[in-house]
Amino acid sequence: MLMDTLQALELFAGVVLVLVTVLLFRHLRPDAPRTSSPSPPRSRGLPLIGNLHQLGRLPHASLAALAAKHAAPLMLLRLGSVPTLVVSTADAARALSGRPVQCAPTRPSYGLQDITFSAPDSPLWRAARRACLSELLGAPRVRGFRDAREAEAAALIADIADALSTAGSPAVNLSEKLFSTSNRIVMRVAFGDYGEETTTAVLEESQKHFGAFFVSDYVPCLGWVDALRDLRSGLERYFHELDAFYERLIHDHLSKQASSKEEDLVDVLLRLHQDPAHRSTFGNRGAVKAILMDIFLAGTETSAAALEWTMTELIKHPDILSKAQSEVRSAVDAKDMVREADLPRLQYVKSVRESLRLHPPAPLLVPRETTEACTVRDHEIPVGTRVIVNAKAIGTDPDAWGPDAARFVSERHLAEGVDLSDHKPWHDGFALVPFGMGRRNCPGVHFATAVVELLLANLLFCFDWRAPLGEVDVEEKPGLTVSRNNPLVPVPKVFIFEN
Repeated sequence: MLMDTLQALELFAGVVLVLVTVLLFRHLRPDAPRTSSPSPPRSRGLPLIGNLHQLGRLPHASLAALAAKHAAPLMLLRLGSVPTLVVSTADAARALSGRPVQCAPTRPSYGLQDITFSAPDSPLWRAARRACLSELLGAPRVRGFRDAREAEAAALIADIADALSTAGSPAVNLSEKLFSTSNRIVMRVAFGDYGEETTTAVLEESQKHFGAFFVSDYVPCLGWVDALRDLRSGLERYFHELDAFYERLIHDHLSKQASSKEEDLVDVLLRLHQDPAHRSTFGNRGAVKAILMDIFLAGTETSAAALEWTMTELIKHPDILSKAQSEVRSAVDAKDMVREADLPRLQYVKSVRESLRLHPPAPLLVPRETTEACTVRDHEIPVGTRVIVNAKAIGTDPDAWGPDAARFVSERHLAEGVDLSDHKPWHDGFALVPFGMGRRNCPGVHFATAVVELLLANLLFCFDWRAPLGEVDVEEKPGLTVSRNNPLVPVPKVFIFEN
């Protein structure tokens, strides 16, 4: 979990300074014994902390710059005492699927019983992923929540229109409205009518703790620094609050099951919990809560960030914005809003998901770990090496995307034979990885895509958009999910359809 690492390091800089001073007189020893195959290029680090000081405010940007400096698609760093392989190109992003055990997610995932952080070779992971794809997040289940998504899309459009008619300013804080709408959709689908205010507070606290920098993850001998910073006790307090929230949620759902006709995702999980056929996977309540954690954390901020960056790029490129609006307004017969049945006809609107290439919501995928020694691109990688896949660097890799890889060009996805209704990554399966890759890819891709496409199509259908001062910045805010550093506050104008 790499979030604003420099700020975290400042909290124990005094301790590190003393130890580094003692060690500076010594020559740096090689990080690993020589093997028959050469190791990947590496950037020499400092004693004790290794390359941690080079991560910067935006680790994905710092790591991409470091990889470019060393011309290293695969680059070996040392983050504290942890050997870490950084993957920065599509060609190098293969054969890596383990998960390291880290402090922040272990407790809230009830001992790694969820899908995101559990070991991929465990029976629990395989069974939980299979059940989630078939019962929770597969295409048929996602289609069943269409009414909820359409109702929230209509509410978003009405909210923006109402703001335009009552506010003194013509601009709207679109970032805020997109986050609120994404949150309501996930809460409604996953938890039912459970109150946006309550779940928003829990979500904000979750992001804070999951983004915490634990020294012991990188320098185990300095684990006591985490105790001094109150990280471990703070995580434990948060876990008990989160557990109490889940218990209330489960209790309320068990109480209403007899009278309720509609299943939300909590109802589905409880049904699996009570099913003898799924006892080995969901037999204990901790496993149910761990899956709820995955849905809760992954479903809200990522969709909002994807929409925020897409609207940012469209407003920056009025020609592409105009083409997308022309398509949606000519393809949709209704005059009030776009519905999900209209989406298959909107190929150009789908292509502006090009923003996911330039702005993946999670630019550094959840850390992986080699489960056995392997050779990648003729480099020998030891077992237990942590792996960081830089999705942002892969998405802008000129070898995969051409010399204009840094430009927003939606037409690149309209090549003959590319089916944009398919949720698989376009082109090479490893050239665009906003939803992860391989068997560790996000099982919620169908749900996220449905939310993003529907809300985006309605924003384009109902309003014309421009930047308030003619400029839109793309400064990033550090975090697990990287959103805009400054809110997107454009000027919308209600589009009037001619009879």
